[in-house]
Amino acid sequence: MQKRFVEKSLQTMSSDTDISLSSYDEDQGSKLIRKAREAPFVPIGMAGFAAIVAYGLYRLKSRGHTKMSVHLIHMRVAAQGFVVGAMTLGMGYSLYQEFWGKPKP
Repeated sequence: MQKRFVEKSLQTMSSDTDISLSSYDEDQGSKLIRKAREAPFVPIGMAGFAAIVAYGLYRLKSRGHTKMSVHLIHMRVAAQGFVVGAMTLGMGYSLYQEFWGKPKP
């Protein structure tokens, strides 16, 4: 009796596990592409942040008489501003899709 219960519970667990693991079959590249399609301004914000940081590092040696701390603060503010702007545009885009982009029934 106990053996039959254990076998039945193992069969149930294996079928539940197969169903739940099917959602994990997605690899990282396809997951990133899917997420980028759902929220297109997130990768734009990330790319802009990376570009501003790279530009700031490039300009680090030719900053003139500006102090290092002031240069780093300016680059941080520019990068944060770009990310906040991308988030704001993303929110406006999603609001447009939610309320005005849908056809009325």
